[in-house]
Amino acid sequence: MRRHCSGMFFYTSVCIIASLFIYSNIGIAQTSRAVQKSSISFRIGTDAWMSDRRFEDLLNLLDKYQGVTDQVTFFSSSTHSPLSLEDFSYRMTLLKKRMEQTRARGYQTGINILSTIGHHEENLEHSLQGQYTYVTDISGRVSRGSYCPNDRRFREYIRNIYRFAVQANPDYIWIDDDIRLAGHMPVGFTCFCDNCLSIFETETQMKWSRTQLAKVFASGNQKDKLRWREAWLNHNRNTINRLFLLIESEVHSMAPDMILGFMTGDRFYEGYDFDRWARTLSGNNRAKVWWRPGGGYYQDGQTAELAGKSHDIGRQVAMLPPEVSLIQAEIENFPYQRLKKAASITALEAASHIAAGCTGVAFNVLSFYDEPLDEYEPLLQKLKNTRPFLDRLVAELGDKPLDGASVVWDRSSFITVRLQEDWPGSANPVIRPEQYDIGIPACYNYGNATITMLTGNNIYTLNDSAIRKLLSGAVYMDVPALEQLNKLGYGALTGFEVSDTSMRDRIEQFTHHSINMSFAGRKRDNRQSFYREAAYGLRPVQPGAETLAYLVDYSGKKQASATMGLFENTLGGRICVAGYYPWSYMGSQSKSAQIKNIFRWLGRDRLPGYIASFHKANCWIRNTGKGKVAMAVTNSSFDPALELTVMLRSDSDIALLYDMNGEAVKVKASGSDGVYRKFVVPKIAPWEMVLIVSGP
Repeated sequence: MRRHCSGMFFYTSVCIIASLFIYSNIGIAQTSRAVQKSSISFRIGTDAWMSDRRFEDLLNLLDKYQGVTDQVTFFSSSTHSPLSLEDFSYRMTLLKKRMEQTRARGYQTGINILSTIGHHEENLEHSLQGQYTYVTDISGRVSRGSYCPNDRRFREYIRNIYRFAVQANPDYIWIDDDIRLAGHMPVGFTCFCDNCLSIFETETQMKWSRTQLAKVFASGNQKDKLRWREAWLNHNRNTINRLFLLIESEVHSMAPDMILGFMTGDRFYEGYDFDRWARTLSGNNRAKVWWRPGGGYYQDGQTAELAGKSHDIGRQVAMLPPEVSLIQAEIENFPYQRLKKAASITALEAASHIAAGCTGVAFNVLSFYDEPLDEYEPLLQKLKNTRPFLDRLVAELGDKPLDGASVVWDRSSFITVRLQEDWPGSANPVIRPEQYDIGIPACYNYGNATITMLTGNNIYTLNDSAIRKLLSGAVYMDVPALEQLNKLGYGALTGFEVSDTSMRDRIEQFTHHSINMSFAGRKRDNRQSFYREAAYGLRPVQPGAETLAYLVDYSGKKQASATMGLFENTLGGRICVAGYYPWSYMGSQSKSAQIKNIFRWLGRDRLPGYIASFHKANCWIRNTGKGKVAMAVTNSSFDPALELTVMLRSDSDIALLYDMNGEAVKVKASGSDGVYRKFVVPKIAPWEMVLIVSGP
């Protein structure tokens, strides 16, 4: 590795460190969106609109279920590599006619450009051909179905396809989620082509090869690894922003007010630069920008993943600037075979994603074949019947931020993964805590959350001020986070240190602490021989540190005097350290009750609400103003939830209970517990949601 200029190297290092400082302090964007009704779109595959007969059938079907959608969005392609210019131009000419016909039926309509740079290798023989640069991974491998967005020749191709799209006169244009730098099968993380390396050299004023980058990302001292990884994330942010500058300029030079929408998933490797990208797409005229957050949940065989996708979507929404008010959650039932996802689950998924922060839904659920659509009628009937509930959710929830418990993460968290391994590589810097599944309300902005949850290496993107602010609040952490904080010199604020680590034969047993109530002496055995995870013994090292659980072996012999504890530090922060399966296997009544008591203690009863009864339930909650609290609750079980008890931090003894059938009943509080009013929901059917709104 050759240095061009030591002074510039110092300047770059300072800039990168400053970037870490900025990101750690701004946290995640606070959002407030005044939206009173859900926005619903159906995304339509090419075989349903290229055929005259099938297109007429489609419009007739949507008319039959009037109100199921507001928008009809047409895919430019059914395969995932870019089209030739000739093919793309022909399709836009036909779509101009189709959109005119669609508007005549009363729908807003637009184009979804499926492939701008390409998703992966598919239908290559009938896709774009030419002297363009493929996206390239750090080993030099390529995806022949995806192209580098920094390639000058390919950027001219992009100019042309967006020009053709504007000429078709859509009401809006959606950019699909191929605008990313990871996941272009068969390769993973890109783009390390020669041109991208040259740009990175300009950005850093240093000469690089792929081999040198792989080395500095994975070896050496930790500070240097983090610095160069952050520099690469900045490079990725800039790459996508340059592409959006190109698209915005081309589109708005022809149609200054054209709405541009962008679809995303979790974009850790791309640097999660949503606020800047949204403002870039808006342009100088401040045209509207829409967003479509998504993720993988295509079939209902693993129903628990439904809430998991809502959490993924909630993170994406949390990173958006407040001016992005139309946020349609992506619901995709690929490969669109009706028996793969039930109509009731599709409807619940829409409600769940709205509860997590969206203001609408984009359904990609109809056949992509030229075939009759009658088998989809029960699905459309169900979605039409659910539409009033979706509207109610948006009206009650859509303009206020979530509150509850949030994992600590930020847009640079990806630099902290795989610190002892090759990077970039597959890893998610954000855990999915099972606390959400037992009734702790989910939040995705740790700067706005009542409770923060700290794990892994995410502390390494925070500076001293941010860490002290975190530790002055309410923190639930695992032992790896504890060890990192103690190593960094914050031991006086954490209260504990590690005394023992074991990979076998340890059981958590509750102490006689008031937090544990009548469950003192209860055990939680997560069978380390099956579910390999370290069990940590803890040692209290500060006055006032208290033990909630200790470790025993299968003979009942105590192996560590503490594995979970509480501590209130000199900053006024309340800390819980959990050393035994801190994020999983919370499904017993004793553990569920203990966790809820811990979170109430941590937050000094400032949580806006939670599920107090022993049920598997996900919930999202907002203070909606004027003394009202609104909570969406999903029964995430195949059993009916009977006598589910909701605790709301409210002064009102009355709440309205809405179900997914559009019915509403008044519920009177059955008592209180401190600042919380207790409302009992008689029954929630399996995999159904209710909305509870307290207040006059």
